[in-house]
Amino acid sequence: MIKTRINFNQYKKECINLRKEFHKMPEPAFEEIETSKRIASYLTDWGLEVTTGIAKTGVVGLLRGKKEGKTIAVRADIDGLPVKENTNLDYSSNKKGYMHACGHDGHISIALQTAKILSNFKNEIKGNVKFIFQPAEEIVAGAALMIKEGVLKDPDVDAIIGLHIWPELESGFLGVNKGPVFASADRFDLIIKGKSGHGALPHQTKDPSIVLADIINGFQKIISRELSPLEPGVISFGMIKGGSVYNIIPSKIETNGTIRSFNSDIRELIPNRMEEIAYNICKGYQLKCDYKFSPGVPVTLNNEEITDFIIKTLRDSMGSNLIKTTKPTMGGEDFSLFLEEVPGTYMLLGTKNEKKGITGSIHQPNYDIDNDILIIGVKAFIHIILNYLNTSPIFNI
Repeated sequence: MIKTRINFNQYKKECINLRKEFHKMPEPAFEEIETSKRIASYLTDWGLEVTTGIAKTGVVGLLRGKKEGKTIAVRADIDGLPVKENTNLDYSSNKKGYMHACGHDGHISIALQTAKILSNFKNEIKGNVKFIFQPAEEIVAGAALMIKEGVLKDPDVDAIIGLHIWPELESGFLGVNKGPVFASADRFDLIIKGKSGHGALPHQTKDPSIVLADIINGFQKIISRELSPLEPGVISFGMIKGGSVYNIIPSKIETNGTIRSFNSDIRELIPNRMEEIAYNICKGYQLKCDYKFSPGVPVTLNNEEITDFIIKTLRDSMGSNLIKTTKPTMGGEDFSLFLEEVPGTYMLLGTKNEKKGITGSIHQPNYDIDNDILIIGVKAFIHIILNYLNTSPIFNI
C-alpha cells in the first residue's frame, strides 16, 4: 500500500472544527457572502492565489507547484438550504430558516483542509491545484456561471474531482463509479385553460381538473410503456395549483415538476412526448394549454479513464475494502457541467452510522453527518491529486 509522509490524524480535529464553523452559518444560493469571505481568508493565509466574486459569490484558490505540470481542480459547493434545523447540535445554524442540510459544510471543510495540507508541500508539487468553491448548487445555477466566467481557464484545468457526503452509504466508505452518478434534472411547467362555473353545473364548464388527471396518467405511461424497462426515467409533479372556492370549478390549473433520466436520447424524448400528450388531451376535451420545458443539468457522467485511475489510486493508498461501487441516483448535480468541459470523477463519501444515530436523508431538518468521515475525504483528495500530478517525493513507497 502506498503511504504519504502526511500524518492525517493530526488534521482530523481541525477539519471537524471547520465543518462546525461553516455549519453555523448557512447562506442561500448567490448570497454566500460571509461564507465566501471566510473561505477566501483561509486560502489567503495559506499562501494560495485567491480570486473572489466569480459567479457572484464563488471563490477560487490556486496552489501553484514549484515545477511545471498539469492542473487538477477540486470543486466544493458552498450554499445552504431554506430548511429550519432540528438537530440539537451545539453548533446548529444561527441563521433562522436556513440550514446546511446537504453536506455542503462538510464539502467546504474537506476542500479547505486539503488546500491547507498541500500548501505545506507546494515546493514539491509538480503542476497546480485549483480549488473551486461554487455557489448556488442547490438551484443548479452556480456551475454554469463559473464556467462562463472562466473558472476552468488560466491555467487550463486538465481534470476535476469532487465528492458528495452521502447518507445512503455506510460511514467511511467511498463510492466510485464509472459512468453515471446522478441523473439529468429538468423542469416542466403546464397551464391548463378551461372555463369556470358552478360545481353543480359541470356541463356548463370546461373543467381543467379532470383533464389534468388524464394528463398525469398519460405522462406516467411514457415511463411505463414507452421506455424500455431497463432504462430508468422519472416524471414527478411538484406543484398543482388551481381554484379558490370549494364549489366553483376553476378556469385554469397550473402545475410543474421534474424530469429525470440517465440517457440523453430519453432526456430528449420524454419532454417532447409530454408536450404532445398535454396538447392532444386538452384538444380532445376542448381546452387549451401552455407547456414549457426548461432544461436543467445533464447526467453527472464520470470519465472512464480518470475514474479507473482514481479507483486504482484509492485502492493502493486507502485499501480496497473502503472503495464501493454504488448505484446511480435520480438526484441531480450541476457538477455534471464541469464534467462536460473536462474529464473528471464525482465520488460519494458515506456518512450513514446507525450507532451514532446518523441515518437522516439530505434536505431534512434532522440531517447530520458523521464528522469522523471528513478526514477520509481529505485523504482521498490528496492521494488522487498527488498521484495525478506525479508528485512522488511526498510518497513513502
